[in-house]
Amino acid sequence: MPAPTKQTVRRSLLVVSAVLSSCALSAPLALAAPTPSAGPSASASASPSVSPPARMSSVGGTRLARAGAQVDLGVGAPVLPKDVTARSWIVADAESGEVLAARNAHWRLPPASTMKMLFADTVLPKFPKTEKHTVVPTDLAGIGSGSSMVGIKEGETYTVHDLWLGVFLRSGNDAVHVLSAMNHGVEDTVRDMNAHAEELQALDTHVVSPDGYDAPGQVSSAYDLTLVARSGLQKKDFREYSSTVRAKFPGDTKEEKGKKVRESFEIQNTNRLLSGDSDVPVYQGIAGVKNGNTTNAGATFTGVAERNGRVLLVTVMHPETSARNEVYKETAKLLDWGFKAAGKARPIGELVPPRSAARASAQPSAGATPGEADVVSTQASVRGGAGGLEVAFAIAGGVLVLLAGAAFLVNRRWPLPDLVRRRSRP
Repeated sequence: MPAPTKQTVRRSLLVVSAVLSSCALSAPLALAAPTPSAGPSASASASPSVSPPARMSSVGGTRLARAGAQVDLGVGAPVLPKDVTARSWIVADAESGEVLAARNAHWRLPPASTMKMLFADTVLPKFPKTEKHTVVPTDLAGIGSGSSMVGIKEGETYTVHDLWLGVFLRSGNDAVHVLSAMNHGVEDTVRDMNAHAEELQALDTHVVSPDGYDAPGQVSSAYDLTLVARSGLQKKDFREYSSTVRAKFPGDTKEEKGKKVRESFEIQNTNRLLSGDSDVPVYQGIAGVKNGNTTNAGATFTGVAERNGRVLLVTVMHPETSARNEVYKETAKLLDWGFKAAGKARPIGELVPPRSAARASAQPSAGATPGEADVVSTQASVRGGAGGLEVAFAIAGGVLVLLAGAAFLVNRRWPLPDLVRRRSRP
């Protein structure tokens, strides 16, 4: 028998990866998503533990379950930046889903306003952007003290487009609550978000408040936020809003010379890698997606950028230093590393597909690929009563084809069309 080639070995590793992902799908939730280490059942303002749990989820690969920095440097790959202080972070290829490096990827931490990515991915498809809504007092009920606001006023009418600009650019909790009211209320919206998180296999995530405001039990992880961002970026409107630098937002309606006139004011994206700041330049190729900051969560951020045809996603949660804009500086360092390491660092895991995609990959149809047809044919020949050795070889061959197909689907490219290639930057 000839010695296995590098390609055969890599294919075998992909098969093992698919099997592990399948195990993660069938594992109990308690195993896939351990109890939060932060103990959020205490108080909303309590700080999370500064040490990651010894046991974390293995969704996406066993290396991602380990505490500490994880990377597999190949020949010519640069070392990880040494001055990244975040408690948790991840660098992944947005299109292939390969995880290039991570630190405590599945540590369940408060997400702050990065939770709005899940809110948008869940609710955005439900309403056309031209739909109008007149705000009533109950729409703005229950907004947390000190929340970021875009400036929505009772009695004024806004389009859905206006409201999403308020969510993405100003991280407006008032805009989130109005859209939640349109979606049958906060309670139903939270239920929808948790269901969508489960569909995405974002099993570290538990939603309590749709806007990401600190709340007991509200957690996510760098891995999950990256999954959510990758899903959201498949939607054209999500890409448009998350990469918009500045826009006009409707203000008060006033009467001038007997006519009602609606004022407007400019809002700017609070993502400093997109809009820039005195100590943070606009990052080359940046295209979103969302930042956050609360007392409990510290600073959080998920960013996506494209360079030389490669699209990377980076999530950073809770840098240890409280220096202004540190979360963006650390994200930029990890993006820089990722672009230099791409093609050299060996993947340590993957961003898993949604459950529906995983289920679909296991169900051969009339339009099945040749590999899938072989599996169906093999199963039929086994049922027909083949002999012992023939049955064994048939089953083995069928299983290998099925696993190879599953590995391909799990690791398939997920293009992000029209993401940044046509965008101008300030």
